[in-house]
Amino acid sequence: MKKTLFTLLTLFLLTAFMTGCSGDSTPKIGISQYGEHASLDNCREGFIQGLIDSGLTEGEDFTIDYQNSGFDNAINTQIAQTFASNNVDLMVGISTPSATALYAATEGKDIPLVFTAITDPVEAKLDSGNVTGTSDKLPVDAQLELIREMQPNATTIGIIYTTSEPNSISAIAEYQAKAPEYGFTIDAIGVTQQSEVTLAADTLISHNVDAFSNLTDNNVVGVLPSVLDKTNDASIPVYGSEIEQVKIGCVAAAGIDYFKLGIQTGEMAAKILSGQAKATDIPYETIQEYSIYTNTKALAELGMTLRPSIEEKAVPVTLD
Repeated sequence: MKKTLFTLLTLFLLTAFMTGCSGDSTPKIGISQYGEHASLDNCREGFIQGLIDSGLTEGEDFTIDYQNSGFDNAINTQIAQTFASNNVDLMVGISTPSATALYAATEGKDIPLVFTAITDPVEAKLDSGNVTGTSDKLPVDAQLELIREMQPNATTIGIIYTTSEPNSISAIAEYQAKAPEYGFTIDAIGVTQQSEVTLAADTLISHNVDAFSNLTDNNVVGVLPSVLDKTNDASIPVYGSEIEQVKIGCVAAAGIDYFKLGIQTGEMAAKILSGQAKATDIPYETIQEYSIYTNTKALAELGMTLRPSIEEKAVPVTLD
């Protein structure tokens, strides 16, 4: 009897010890990123910096489970379902496909969701529930004004977009509505997957468009160097939507800084993790700052020069 009691007590203490050692009360953040390219990477790095800037320490106040789907929607869904089944304390969706998959996976669960790099949260149906985040809505007027200053005689702008991305659908609609005010028409070609992007570029080149304007479309950005190879051969300038696209080789952009967007998002997430606020109480925010970025080398290769009105306000970047 004593031996049995001793054995049971030993097992109990061992179990308690193992539970105490393996248990981790540190909040876990599940980050789902749709794929790897510089803009989305900057969002993630900025997000972590935003947590740190808010006084949180990784390993003590939070841990991170980072996953990316490699632009694969099936994997994207699996990541979301895994986070939900593991009951992470906070989900972060970087890009619309990742955020919407996470949103679906949180149904029936009390897991807050923070999104970033989403142009139109309303169009993506991420404007209600236990969710908040940041929008990377493009400064379309500033971009059209920049292209007009850079190319006074241009008439047609080509844009490639993914037909299933709410971000891109919203941006295309705004471009088409505003382009006539600046004397432009938009030649837009929709694609359904990344493999169609370079073919769409060939089509726009054959249409003799005067310039390309890039969105923050993940399928397009993912193969942007291949698009630039074609447009450079055709001597057609491409305008980016943020600094990393200009670094890759776009001639210029009226665009945003995704690292700053990530910081803004991290600061919002810190309020949720620290109990200062709930996601339901924090309206989504739209980044307001943008800059004019130019790539001197890319401009020179196309024989383009900057007007003084642009040069005095532009932030030059180097070709990656």
